[in-house]
Amino acid sequence: MVSATRSLLSRAFSSRSAARVSVCKKFIGFTSAGPVCAAANITSSSLNLSTTFLTSSHRFFSISRFTMSKPHVLLLGEITHAKAEWEALSDVATLSVCDSGNREQFIKDLKSKYADVVAVFRTFKSIAITGRIDADLVKEFPPTLKYVCHNGAGYDQVDVEPCLAAGIQISNCPSTVDDATADVNMMLILGALRNFNQAAVGLRRGKWNTTTPLANDPEGKLLGIVGMGGIGRAVKRRAEAFGMTVQYYNRRELSPELSGGAKYVSFDELLATSDVISLNLPLNPNTRHTINKAAFEKMKDGVVIANTARGAVMDEAALVDALASGKVKSVGLDVYENEPTIHPGLLSNEKVMLLPHVGTLTYETQKKMEVQVIDNVRAAVTVGKVNTLVPEQVAAGVF
Repeated sequence: MVSATRSLLSRAFSSRSAARVSVCKKFIGFTSAGPVCAAANITSSSLNLSTTFLTSSHRFFSISRFTMSKPHVLLLGEITHAKAEWEALSDVATLSVCDSGNREQFIKDLKSKYADVVAVFRTFKSIAITGRIDADLVKEFPPTLKYVCHNGAGYDQVDVEPCLAAGIQISNCPSTVDDATADVNMMLILGALRNFNQAAVGLRRGKWNTTTPLANDPEGKLLGIVGMGGIGRAVKRRAEAFGMTVQYYNRRELSPELSGGAKYVSFDELLATSDVISLNLPLNPNTRHTINKAAFEKMKDGVVIANTARGAVMDEAALVDALASGKVKSVGLDVYENEPTIHPGLLSNEKVMLLPHVGTLTYETQKKMEVQVIDNVRAAVTVGKVNTLVPEQVAAGVF
């Protein structure tokens, strides 16, 4: 009897709850309703469990009184392409869409209708509502909130340290964006080398090949990649198809399998020897203004730069000066230091090829990103750990 009861109760928990459930069952005795079991040590976001009565009919048992609510998941922003996948999450979670109008209201709502939220799906644009997820906001989080699932490869809108201190896991989209971003990155390299922006501007002014200076081929050029993660490696493969040689600087040297034969060099050597520099590093307090006035001074005269990482990894004011002096021949940018505001010295310079942060703006990539975030949320509420924990938290070894 006890064995059968334990088995049935375990099956009930596993089928009814999205959260991890650890049940310590104790057979108490019999009542007129049948055998009585008590359950303790339940881990769930919300649980309403009184003494569980089981009734028997021949060899079959059924639960007469047992209720457990699903963990609460909050959407910050909008899902555009993976609506069906989001709705399918309702089999393991109660889903809500944030309707707070600003950060102040969001903080108030965290004390009321979002007070039991376990996980959030956040979009890049949700910063307009909540502001940065920084130490001040984390302090306002309900104690149930333990997962922040971010839709994007870069997660500079989320401060890792206060989340780590509060036991909050952060996930991002580290691989789904690689190819789309690398395609744009390579286009910017080619456009900057070949003076495509100057040619296009001249054409619109009615000048047919009379204002465009002679350009350069990519073949034979030495490309220095700063940040050899997934996007950096995808850029490497594309650059080699155009006959470029690749060297890289990274936080640590990669294995031969990952580096694919690219030479690992110091940061200073990369700056001094590269014909083209591609910025593919994450933005965090340690990488802000990695490319600054001192870095520009170490570069070759006439260097070409492409940036699809984050605008603030490069000092835009220093870049404007480097373009004016000829230290930088041309540049291709998809990201900016104070988006959507762009430094006027970049807007007015025809040697600068500008795109409005479109690196991942394809239907296929946007859909894959949304699905990956949903998968992270599902993993969070079913197994207690996101699939793609950010590197700083992986290194910490806490989760």
